Amino acid sequence: KFNASQLITQRQQVSLLIRRELTQRAEDFHLILDDVSITELSFGREYTAAVESKQVAQQEAQRAQFVVEKAIQEKQQKVVQAEGEAQAARLIGQAVSANPGFLKLRKIRAAQSIARTVAQSQNRVYLNASALLLNIGDKEFDEAADCVSAKKKK
Repeated sequence: KFNASQLITQRQQVSLLIRRELTQRAEDFHLILDDVSITELSFGREYTAAVESKQVAQQEAQRAQFVVEKAIQEKQQKVVQAEGEAQAARLIGQAVSANPGFLKLRKIRAAQSIARTVAQSQNRVYLNASALLLNIGDKEFDEAADCVSAKKKK
């Protein structure tokens, strides 16, 4: 009347049916049953192995679904990041072409960042000023900005 999964999921109904049938059978032998309870259900090795393999297969399917969803999210993240970087590059390009002083400002900020990193490092570093972009007073520093200005005027 019940399959193996129903024995587990409908335990109360199974217990009630068994109690009714045992009570009727016991009356044939003039016995009175007060209570019947199912204390343990066990299944054959094949069934147990099949249930375990089904659970393993479900877990592997869930894991594969998770990997796919993670890959989709990573793909979307990379697309958004690339779009942001492209827009930042466009805006920087517009700022440089509109105001050549912007390039000087960027170089000064980069020099500050490099100097801060070198100052906080416990290692000794010996570099010349041009390697650190600290040559802001030199003629070469202004040449790039002047070049941009000249192109804009043409």
